[in-house]
Amino acid sequence: MYEAGSDTCAWQVAILIPTFRPPVPVEEYAAAHLRHARSMPVAELEARLSEFPLEKEIIAYCRGPYCVFADEAVVLLRAHGYHARRLEHGVADWHALGLPVEAEKEQPV
Repeated sequence: MYEAGSDTCAWQVAILIPTFRPPVPVEEYAAAHLRHARSMPVAELEARLSEFPLEKEIIAYCRGPYCVFADEAVVLLRAHGYHARRLEHGVADWHALGLPVEAEKEQPV
């Protein structure tokens, strides 16, 4: 998935599936997220599928292994022909492994 020592990932799009209503997801996203990630509630995903390229792998993740929203996102994406999988751990676990995260002051629109 990620090659240590490189600045590239095997995917081009990641989706952070928030588990709570704003402002928590916005604050979490701003604090740390995977490169190329977008924060998107699973309830909005089907209506926004056109934002994602079919030819790219999509990684869905949320807070960690017990969050079912990322699983729901993967099922929905696959049903629409996307190559999608779930990141088993959350961004905090990813970062704890020394893997890169990005932080922003504002979430991109």
